[in-house]
Amino acid sequence: MLDRTADAPAHRALDQAAALVDQGRPLEAIEALTAANRSHRSPDLERALVDLRHRSFEAVPRIPVADLPPPVSAEPAAGPLPELTPDQLDPTSLRDGLARHGCVLVRGLIPPEQAQRLADGIDAALAAFDDFDADAGSDGGSDSRSHDGADDGGWYSPFVPQPGAYRVGGRRQWVRASGAVWTADSPRMLFELVELVDRTGIGELVTAYLGERPALSANKCTLRRVPLTAQAGWHQDGAFLGQHVRTLNLWLALGRCGTDAPGLDLVPRRFDHVVETGSEGAVFDWSVSPEVVAREAGATEVLRPEFLPGDALLFDHLLLHSTAVTDQMTRERHAMETWFFSPSAYPGGQIPLVY
Repeated sequence: MLDRTADAPAHRALDQAAALVDQGRPLEAIEALTAANRSHRSPDLERALVDLRHRSFEAVPRIPVADLPPPVSAEPAAGPLPELTPDQLDPTSLRDGLARHGCVLVRGLIPPEQAQRLADGIDAALAAFDDFDADAGSDGGSDSRSHDGADDGGWYSPFVPQPGAYRVGGRRQWVRASGAVWTADSPRMLFELVELVDRTGIGELVTAYLGERPALSANKCTLRRVPLTAQAGWHQDGAFLGQHVRTLNLWLALGRCGTDAPGLDLVPRRFDHVVETGSEGAVFDWSVSPEVVAREAGATEVLRPEFLPGDALLFDHLLLHSTAVTDQMTRERHAMETWFFSPSAYPGGQIPLVY
């Protein structure tokens, strides 16, 4: 649904996008709105883009799963986890890193000053969520509520998925309680994210790796400010996404973390299966107990990298990892988590957004 309350340049762009949608060309409408917003930033355009990315999912070309690139197979690890620079990152180095270590560490994907701007954006999005939540009577914007038109700069506007097909329920409040907000609920930050993905070449990389234009997930892409009270729990995302999905996660640190701010603990080896979950000592029924982690890791030592602002970790649904938080840490951690999926093997329970 395209907003008609916009200013004149945005109104013209919305009319152009609406005409393209009417002609059955929604992906071109996304491109048109994106170009218009680059030259004239508008909360109305950014809200329209969120809605259009969701409603255009069925228009993304599909490739038979059998014709997609083969899943990554485990290879023996060769030494410690490598640290790549952005110019060393390509489909070959990505697949090799996933095969040997379950993840790829990229130093300096974006400059520190850009990381700081994104961290400030997360603070603005969280503050806008809390303001909206208070005004809405603490429902955080359920799946039946939409933005009331208030001028908040587009920092928070609860995304409303297509009726009947997808439900939000109370998941927003659960995410906010963990120190996060959905990226799709911040139209301004979703636009910044897609621009970052384009500018860094991550979008092109993910497309080549998955074998088709990827889709995001509204409920798996988050803006995080992890508190010192965060509950750590070992897990693989495949425990709830499914073992055979085709996916890649961009985890982007926006401040120094892993020492005095919560980071990530990970088992830097490739798993070819979802390990046992919910046994004694596990935090949730989908998480992994420390005893199972130790058994599955074997001789592989748990790693806690120190991330600098702008560093990234790329991994998929089989990496065994946990938020790393200790009593000695003194700062919260800002980070963005962005999951890409093959549309041809899109998992149930996720709310799609076109990249």
